[in-house]
Amino acid sequence: MDTIWALRQGYETARKIKASQDDFCAKAQAGLWNELEGDFPDDLQWEALVDVLRGRVKIHNHCYEAVDLDGIVRLTNEFKFSIAAFHHAHETYLVPDLLKKAYGHPPAVALFATNGRYKREAYRGSEFAPRILADNGLNVVMKDMTQVIPSFLIHVKLLTRGVDVVIWDSHPLALGATPKQVYIDGIPQLASPHTVIKPESFQRVPKTPNFDKEAADAVKFDGLPPLAPAKLGDDKTEFVIFSNVSSMYRRSKGRVEEIFSAAEAGGPGVVVVKRGKVICSGSSATCASFVRDVSAEEIDLEGGSLAPGLLSYGSPLGLQEIQGESSTYDGVVIDPLTGKVPEIIGGDDAVIRAVDGLQFATRDAYLAYRYGVVSAVVAPKASGFLAGLGTAFRTGAAHKLIDGAVIQDITALHVQIGHVGVPSVSTQIAALRRLLLGGAHGELGSVFAAISDGKLPLVISVQNADAMASIINLKKEVEEATNKRLRITFAGGLEAHLIATEIGQAGIGVILAPSRPFPGAWEERRILPGPPLSKDTAVSVLLNANVTVGIGIQEQWGARNTRLDVAWAALDAGGEISKADAIALASVNLERLLGVQADLDADNGDLVVTKAGSILDMEAKVAGIISARSGGVFLV
Repeated sequence: MDTIWALRQGYETARKIKASQDDFCAKAQAGLWNELEGDFPDDLQWEALVDVLRGRVKIHNHCYEAVDLDGIVRLTNEFKFSIAAFHHAHETYLVPDLLKKAYGHPPAVALFATNGRYKREAYRGSEFAPRILADNGLNVVMKDMTQVIPSFLIHVKLLTRGVDVVIWDSHPLALGATPKQVYIDGIPQLASPHTVIKPESFQRVPKTPNFDKEAADAVKFDGLPPLAPAKLGDDKTEFVIFSNVSSMYRRSKGRVEEIFSAAEAGGPGVVVVKRGKVICSGSSATCASFVRDVSAEEIDLEGGSLAPGLLSYGSPLGLQEIQGESSTYDGVVIDPLTGKVPEIIGGDDAVIRAVDGLQFATRDAYLAYRYGVVSAVVAPKASGFLAGLGTAFRTGAAHKLIDGAVIQDITALHVQIGHVGVPSVSTQIAALRRLLLGGAHGELGSVFAAISDGKLPLVISVQNADAMASIINLKKEVEEATNKRLRITFAGGLEAHLIATEIGQAGIGVILAPSRPFPGAWEERRILPGPPLSKDTAVSVLLNANVTVGIGIQEQWGARNTRLDVAWAALDAGGEISKADAIALASVNLERLLGVQADLDADNGDLVVTKAGSILDMEAKVAGIISARSGGVFLV
């Protein structure tokens, strides 16, 4: 109400100035010079708003919620000005008819694709908003917001001048579409562009999966449709048969392997599931006896696939519901290097456990599950050096007490090394040296004893190559002193490619987050962007240096995009990364790097079922999750 009142007051001031100007000009044009008093009425503070009322200046309005959109639309009609576009505008799809009531013409709507729920105003955002708005005859613009969504990651750039041209390596809407050359005013912008040959299928308009129900539900439930997974049938539904299968991937000794390919088998396959466990997979002939002899629910995958469930890491997913609302997240750990840790929890020897603060049934967790991310690892949220012990949990679980909701109470210890100002990087590394060499007591001492003994992984959030080099030297120093092998993982790692060989030789793994880098700080500036700006990517450089690589995220809304992130990484590598290895980037590799040791082998790990393509295909749609632990198939 305060904002609308302030806007109304401003426009009313501008209206009065405009009226005075019009009156002044009318008298001047009529030659009534004696009636003119003083100078032409103007005020620099309100000059822009006066020009808005004259139609000389366009308004771009940042506005999220329906109630605020209504307030702005009422103002446009009250003061007779139009809105060029509403930006961010997460709830516009819920009130398309309201937008059409705006003065002059309906505003365009500038939206993110899947970025939402980061504050209360964005909580009802939907990925189906662009479609719903377009179906209602409204103009939609897909936008970026550096550095939340850097513009170079947007698939399609809208060019407004005829002399601006982009030549793409594939259809602009295809996953990973990359410019081969950009011309502005006829001048090429890329001196030596690097391109990757994309598969022939990427040269056509991608087919959109059927999301009719999801789009309708977004409106039906006012932006908050039910997301919890539903078990197929009931306890009596023992068998589920998936037919028309094009491929199947399974875990095998810490790797992902393709165990069925329709192209190699000469035709589509069949997968038979009994109470959440695969009991037969392969050609129709291989599983003929099962298909013939059992009464089962049959699902046609239309050329779909089965693959290991994905894992998410790097965001506060599981500890935070809404980033901008402090009442919805676990909070921030007190850093012993910068503050006094209360004695009631053990003082400086305390170690915080993420498992104690886990939140289930969050919308981002459920959305991740619906897009094939069946588990996540999260560490306590920290603003300084020491974070605490991470935990692994299932994204589709309703609460902590459900069997299997917590996969592993403790996975690894997480610390941060970076140029955050206070204390210095050298101070942080000195603290790490002392702790690794036995300088801690109590619970912290026990944890670091396990790390120094090689029993517990140490995950270090670090971006800068020089800081990583110091940690490599420290690792060597500690190992020589203890005669034990440390298990260390770098998380973030935007400059890791600069010392990839040394990282590989040190036996350190790297979780790249984000997988397509953007330098947000000085210590992250030396990125390897990938095509078309560089031939190689950080993923390919690290893999070629025998580094175990995982892919992570930064904000929890990005968890749902994990399958597309790993697919993009494989595409940018130009065939150096197989589909199986791409899936490993966000499954078995991450588990190894983060210390997930739970029994997630081929028989027990969840499988993601996709229709009309594999988990790496943008055209495919996740249809369900096969869960051996839960004894069934869950539809999403």
